[in-house]
Amino acid sequence: MRSVVLVSMGLVVLLAGCASGQKWSGIPDEEAIYDAPLEEIWPSVRQFFTDSKLPFREDNDSFVLQTEWREEFGGSKVAGFWHRYLVLGKRETPSRGKLWVIRVTRSANRTLSTVGDELSWGVDPTLGDNGGGLGSNGTRVSEPGDVPSIGYEDLSDFADRPRGDNAILVGSAQGSRDLVMEWKVFHAVAPKLARKEPAEQKKPAVAKAVEVPAAPTAAASVECGVPIIGLVPQVNPGGVLLLGELHGTQEVPRFVAQGACQTASTGTPVTVGLELPVENQQRVATFLRSAGTEDDWLKLMEAPFWRNPYQDGRASEAMANLLEQLRKLRSQGLDVDAFAFDHPEFKGQQHEDAMTATVLSYAQQGPGRFFLVVSGNIHPRTIQGLPWDSGYRPMGLQLSQKLEHVVALDVAYNSGSAWICAVEGSQEKLDCGVRPARGKDNGDRFFVHLFNQPNEAGYHGVFYVGPVTASLPAVRRGLGRPGARDNSFQPPVEEQGATLVSRR
Repeated sequence: MRSVVLVSMGLVVLLAGCASGQKWSGIPDEEAIYDAPLEEIWPSVRQFFTDSKLPFREDNDSFVLQTEWREEFGGSKVAGFWHRYLVLGKRETPSRGKLWVIRVTRSANRTLSTVGDELSWGVDPTLGDNGGGLGSNGTRVSEPGDVPSIGYEDLSDFADRPRGDNAILVGSAQGSRDLVMEWKVFHAVAPKLARKEPAEQKKPAVAKAVEVPAAPTAAASVECGVPIIGLVPQVNPGGVLLLGELHGTQEVPRFVAQGACQTASTGTPVTVGLELPVENQQRVATFLRSAGTEDDWLKLMEAPFWRNPYQDGRASEAMANLLEQLRKLRSQGLDVDAFAFDHPEFKGQQHEDAMTATVLSYAQQGPGRFFLVVSGNIHPRTIQGLPWDSGYRPMGLQLSQKLEHVVALDVAYNSGSAWICAVEGSQEKLDCGVRPARGKDNGDRFFVHLFNQPNEAGYHGVFYVGPVTASLPAVRRGLGRPGARDNSFQPPVEEQGATLVSRR
């Protein structure tokens, strides 16, 4: 078959100084060069995007195409992120070519926007129209009776905006080269090129070609977001990845949803464990297998857990959105499931033992599945003892003694905000609300990083989610679909027993 030359790109490692803990991040750091001219490669490239149900527009005079916008998790009404691909054919020599695939991500908020993009850096296209002037921020000030005017560039930008119920702001965008998609295209196109070449003309493979670790090819028809660096090496059938989270953020549930999507789309079944009371298990299972109608949402959200007056961040809108995203992935044919494992009726070591038993039961019943289990960051620790209880045996420690593949990751994040519960005032009253969360800036890209050895808390590494943003309790948006802003009201339900508080 045609020879393939893998050329080192000399990419800047995003996690400078942090890559020594694992040999492969799961993201290729080399590009594929096709031993064929672009004219021969391009028809198969076009067919790949057609087969992957990615409609595109194409420049007929050059090897460039751009896909239409596609919403993360297949059109979920609560996702809020859109992606498209810009594919560039590049000629290495007259007989060799390569592809660059640029992923552009946009959001309904300005998190991804470039600093200063709200300013007008060029000549205002409306200058001189109807006598309008410019305001202090560089935008046009309309006068009474003015007729709005728009330049060709602005009109082009407006026409390029995504359409539909979830139309987003063009200003919030970020683009980066997607090597995972480049290799996905290569693995689909290369065999077709090989079949076209006569046997007598086949060339031997270049002897010094660099081998890229094999990884399952993901289903391109499902949009799972930007690949999480370092996740793929941790995915093992029967393995358990424990995520110790900071409750009450938008980013951790999105990390879990993307991780589940990216894993399941490669063919590995995924089960997500959530720190919800086990009494909610039937509601969760029913909702994931439903059509996601308003009635389905009401049946899920009417549980007392979501309406408890003491919200510790676990019943956030982002966590409810996670369930919707998992439901949507199931509806598209991916093998994704979820279970609840919290036992709020127990305290202390009994509570830890009960949660361990539930997670262990699911893991033993699904030896071919990969488990993503998210909880407050005390529970995943894999060493005995806490500052206030030297004999304490966390869930992570117990699971690691009974299962073969258990990896515990602590959350890492950049500064932002979270819904946090804290004791305040002289009366030591528990107060929950949006509070600052101080972290460390390691960029905006989600990643998993393993230490050379477990740290003093028994964590094997961290999962990084970028700047954090508080996610308010779902009940504040009513009991309908989160994000619907239906302003419905339901009186809070008093639960018997101890107050729920944030677990760290």
